[in-house]
Amino acid sequence: MILGLVDEAVADGARQDKACEMIGLDARTLQRWKASGIGEDRRAGPKQAPKSKLSQRERDMLVELANSPEYRDLSPKQIVPRLADEGVYVASESSFYRVLRDENQMTRREASRPPTKRSRPVEHVADGANQVWSWDITYLRSPIRGVFFYLYVVVDVWSRKIVGWAVHENESAEHASVMIEEACAREGIQRDQLVLHADNGGPMKGATLLATLQILGVITSFSRPRVSDDNPFSESLFRTLKYRPEYPTRPFASADDARRWVAWFVGWYNAEHRHSAIRYVTPEQRHNGQQDELLAQRREVYAAARAQRPDRWSGPTRDWSPVPTVVLNPEPSTLTELIA
Repeated sequence: MILGLVDEAVADGARQDKACEMIGLDARTLQRWKASGIGEDRRAGPKQAPKSKLSQRERDMLVELANSPEYRDLSPKQIVPRLADEGVYVASESSFYRVLRDENQMTRREASRPPTKRSRPVEHVADGANQVWSWDITYLRSPIRGVFFYLYVVVDVWSRKIVGWAVHENESAEHASVMIEEACAREGIQRDQLVLHADNGGPMKGATLLATLQILGVITSFSRPRVSDDNPFSESLFRTLKYRPEYPTRPFASADDARRWVAWFVGWYNAEHRHSAIRYVTPEQRHNGQQDELLAQRREVYAAARAQRPDRWSGPTRDWSPVPTVVLNPEPSTLTELIA
């Protein structure tokens, strides 16, 4: 039987010496058994119980102590020192663990909640502007160490346009509510038209903001706690902002100073920045429906260049077709399709 188990493990890709090590058998012993046709485990094992083995009475006393009102909420690492303080020695911590494991009592002994499984956020697909927005808050340094200004930004996932922003001296759902309400008014958002995705922070789930979104008919979506990858569009935008050469190396002198710089950045980002993920058109061009004409013009330029110098292209010209859809938090099957 033991030879069969080792052969099965080796057939599945395991190394023979590792398989022998797992079952406590020397590889040379296995070779000798195979040569002599022995298929069973012939190891004799210990002939008598260890002298240090706990008696049944000691095991019963250990279990009774571990389940007593005084110790039932403590781990063995806490029980053994407390017993020693009372002048009592029953067994070591490892013996406590071993006996409790044999009794199927190795569960959490303290009053704590079981692990919580967090489901992935729902996939949202946008094939046009003002269908899916993402928003978040980032820190901007102030003159006082440890004190920050807070930049609120909401971005359209499909077009990458910054549709709303604000700088405040504190985080609050009230500030976010005003920003998003104003952005919805500027963009003419109708009920049940928009999904707004955010992190799991306090300002994102504040009662004031949630009430405003309900009145506006905006559908809410949230990341998993402490999972930044669930809100990638906002995180990517903040990285672009803070890695610009123009980003100040010194702290902002005041909130108004920060607002002036962010206003410049938003103007540059929306109207001048050619975004790599949307075929290098600006967010405003895509948001306002100008990308199709621009990309068609680029295709004509490349077609004319290829007709004039066909030897410079060994394959098709650059792909200037519009990016039709953008997916926020794609399901694994959707992600596979996008990669393919």
